[in-house]
Amino acid sequence: MKVGIVGLPNVGKSTLFNCLSNAKAQSANFPFCTIEPNIGVVNVPDHRLDKLEELVNPQRVMPATVEIVDIAGLVKGASKGEGLGNKFLANIRETDAIIHVLRCFDDDNIVHVDVNIDPVRDKETIDIELQLKDLEAVDKRLDKVKKASRTGDKSAIKELGVFTRVKEALESSKSVREVEFTEDEKEEYIKPFQFLTDKPVLYVCNVEESSAISGNDYVKAIKEVIKEEDAEVLVLAVATEADIMELEEYEERQMFLEDIGLDEPGVSKLIRAAYKLLNLQTYFTAGEKEVRAWTIHIGDSAPQAAGVIHTDFEKGFIRAEVIKYNDFIHYGSEVKVKEAGKLAVEGKEYIVQDGDMMNFRFNV
Repeated sequence: MKVGIVGLPNVGKSTLFNCLSNAKAQSANFPFCTIEPNIGVVNVPDHRLDKLEELVNPQRVMPATVEIVDIAGLVKGASKGEGLGNKFLANIRETDAIIHVLRCFDDDNIVHVDVNIDPVRDKETIDIELQLKDLEAVDKRLDKVKKASRTGDKSAIKELGVFTRVKEALESSKSVREVEFTEDEKEEYIKPFQFLTDKPVLYVCNVEESSAISGNDYVKAIKEVIKEEDAEVLVLAVATEADIMELEEYEERQMFLEDIGLDEPGVSKLIRAAYKLLNLQTYFTAGEKEVRAWTIHIGDSAPQAAGVIHTDFEKGFIRAEVIKYNDFIHYGSEVKVKEAGKLAVEGKEYIVQDGDMMNFRFNV
């Protein structure tokens, strides 16, 4: 599962990527600094792992991870191939969700591709380019479907109705994710098409340090304009986050954070938000050799969760022994949890909950 960082050139995408992944993507004060997408695998911060490590004292701890992709900056006309448009749009299509970085700070020393600072306009620029590319794809599909529907093909008639609604939404400057579909329509027509504007999005307002907590007028304008969208806004002082990540000592980082009024790095909140954006959650396994966070989709069943460890676990699934995280922390060990009658035995229909501690029984 990948989440792509997108935005206009020079809004702070690569600096943010460097903070997230500790990779050193090139970051400079000119457009198209990033051409090939940079990819980083990022650990998902989770305080629960620290607690489990204290109690279990394992040989190693393995956190959950998420893949972050830093994608080239987009300009007006990208849907027609302007700038690095075609490459940019192809790279977005390969991601599962989008972090859209918006410049919400003034600084005469950092150039803006459209001269003045206006994050609402910047957001609309990218929205329009993505919508135009989706519209181009829909028009091609509709040409084929219309011909088939004229023969009375029921499937084609149904598909025609779905993509007509998509076309109408895109022509009204709406994204595909804003259109309501039945579950069947989503699975059969929308998901396979990988629409650019169907991907879940998180808006990151890149602000100056003084606005890291309360935001500013630019942030207020963005929050107002996305009220109708199914999206969240995160306020982040990216340059400040970069300074924090340069500090090697944990204590120094904490002092820096306290000085600006933060309880944790903003990038930690961003990583967790990206994880949630991808519809992911975590379950744990814990033993002397390893305490590990496993990544699954929200709504996955026990056999599906077992399959993340090994496909044989899913194929030969018999049952799952489940301990709630809070119960494990309260009683302090698996033995004491069992003695308290808090260990549950679940079958194939069990839907795994975030934070479940699990042990699988299987037979292949």
